[in-house]
Amino acid sequence: MYADHHVLEVRRILFEIPGVETINASAAFKVVEITYDPEKTSEDVLRRTLEEAGYLGQPTTPTESGEPAVGGDGTTYFRHMAAVGTAGTIVSFGQEIISAGGPAGPTPGMATDSPMEEGEPEHG
Repeated sequence: MYADHHVLEVRRILFEIPGVETINASAAFKVVEITYDPEKTSEDVLRRTLEEAGYLGQPTTPTESGEPAVGGDGTTYFRHMAAVGTAGTIVSFGQEIISAGGPAGPTPGMATDSPMEEGEPEHG
């Protein structure tokens, strides 16, 4: 988990397992704490579910091989060179920030001890 949308997805898939009672998850600390009824599920089921969803183990990150890439037309190029050629020396970003005038609220997944009901706000 490296972002809040992963926290929400981990919570969603784990709460589908019968017997899961509470989940506290943090993308910042890469931790999931689960309480469950051992008569309805097991640690093995929880681990297997997270593993099948890709949330256990080290994340796979592609690395540059140093070998040139080949374009659709057969042209050989290094990826970073192609990006520089397209963008030139200017890169800019724009962002419109809309403020509702209040605090953002708690991080999704933290201090939420039970599954959310449909339409229920995440914080009180």
